[in-house]
Amino acid sequence: MADILVLYYSRNGATEALAREVCYGVDAVNGMAARLRTVPAVSAVTESSESDVPESGPPYATPADLAECVGLIMGSPTNFGNMSASLKHFLDSTVSEWFKGAAVGKPAGVFASTSSLHGGQESTLLSMALPLLHHGMLIVGLPYTEEALSATTTGGTPYGATHVTWNRKPVSLSDDEVELARALGQRVAEIARRLAD
Repeated sequence: MADILVLYYSRNGATEALAREVCYGVDAVNGMAARLRTVPAVSAVTESSESDVPESGPPYATPADLAECVGLIMGSPTNFGNMSASLKHFLDSTVSEWFKGAAVGKPAGVFASTSSLHGGQESTLLSMALPLLHHGMLIVGLPYTEEALSATTTGGTPYGATHVTWNRKPVSLSDDEVELARALGQRVAEIARRLAD
């Protein structure tokens, strides 16, 4: 089995819910497995402010995860139209992997969550894509052949899977959001498998 790193930061559970649906999509591809990882919260001086092992949920990511996996799908809540500081802090720690070219040629996708429809989903997705392009990764989006992309009244963009909470329970994903998150996971995993062949 080859692993696809599904890396996320989630403050209230919405981004984690998307991440878990992305994992279902990855795991649906023969020979591929999702490696679910999160990152710790950071303090105002940008250092980890949590213990080295999370109290619950998946383990924290290490830069080695980037090198060991054949693809990456990364998600974040939207903070003023940008990725979370916690995720950016992790990416800033991957300079050694960048020097080694550890991620060059691997497929990558992105996903995000916001509390409102115009809360900066697409700019957040683009902010996550930029460092992945610097790593030499191949950015994978969602084509309009995904019917849910044209039908959704909640989350979902061609840049990646998204979720809008509309101030409801954050983890209550719409059917379209679930479908698009799984499609993103499956698409990245299928491309990784083709590249490996």
